[in-house]
Amino acid sequence: MTTSLPSAKSFAFPVLVADIGGTNARFALVDHGQAETDVLASVATADHPDIVPAIDAALAKTARTAPRTAIVAVAGPVTGDRIPLTNADWVIEPLKMIAGLGLEDVIILNDFEAQALALPVLKDSDTDQIGSGAARPDSTKFVLGPGTGLGAGAMIHAADMWIPVPGEGGHVELGPVSAEDYRIWPHIERVGGRIGAEQVLSGTGLPRLARAVAAAMSLERNFSSAADITVAADAGDAVAVKTLEVFASGLGRVAGDFALSLLARGGVYITGGVTPHIARFLTSGAFRASFEAKAPHETLVRSIPTFIVRHPNPALEGLAAFARTPHRFAVDMAGRRWRANAQASA
Repeated sequence: MTTSLPSAKSFAFPVLVADIGGTNARFALVDHGQAETDVLASVATADHPDIVPAIDAALAKTARTAPRTAIVAVAGPVTGDRIPLTNADWVIEPLKMIAGLGLEDVIILNDFEAQALALPVLKDSDTDQIGSGAARPDSTKFVLGPGTGLGAGAMIHAADMWIPVPGEGGHVELGPVSAEDYRIWPHIERVGGRIGAEQVLSGTGLPRLARAVAAAMSLERNFSSAADITVAADAGDAVAVKTLEVFASGLGRVAGDFALSLLARGGVYITGGVTPHIARFLTSGAFRASFEAKAPHETLVRSIPTFIVRHPNPALEGLAAFARTPHRFAVDMAGRRWRANAQASA
């Protein structure tokens, strides 16, 4: 049964950390509280029927001591003992993980909660700054990630602790601002009668945006995937280039909205699978210009820095940081922690 423990003082090592997305599952081990994060494997979720054989396969490649704890980030809500992934066929069942893998403890978190947990531990070499501004220490940070969808999460600093706050910020409304936007927006397909940010600013949204851009330009294009668009943009295709320019501007606008909403003086961080493929559009000026265009608070927003996250596995690093020093983070464990002995204290 699920425990309702609000926090954890420590976890039993070794700790397996896992980032489970709709397409790929990534695994790493943390041997002890001072150990580096040892990435084991990245596998396609479609290659395994569920998480237990996927973990077995990852562990089979190492002679390391078997994990006693698993801390897993999933792309979907944690609502009970059976946790279906949003964009894959897996159903995560922590009690089966305990039985099948001999674990003592399983914790399931949201994927962008894991991304937020990484923000206080990222090194300068893990990020590239876009534009001006300087991060204030121990101040609110925000992470926005265009991948298959548009993930979002905050990291609040209060009472000498970091508090990760997951959410569905990717579904905020996104409307036209510039004259160019007003030419494009009437052609964007509505989903549920609205245009949410994720419907445009994501891997699945890019083809939708490209169709609208092509229509506004009176051109014919048939891009079926985000990869088609980034490849075409690299080759100089006018529709693809304009699509990514509009994408970068829109992402900057949404990022600036969250920066203002949360007063994220610790910085706004852009991650996600799409980001590495469009980095030149994020650094060309449109992203930052839209981020700062927040009258009457342009001066305030200009002081907030924005970063591209270059770390290859930020979610794993965030989970590993939580495993090493859970006392630094106020993570709500209620309904999200399962133990071999449910009566044991944290």
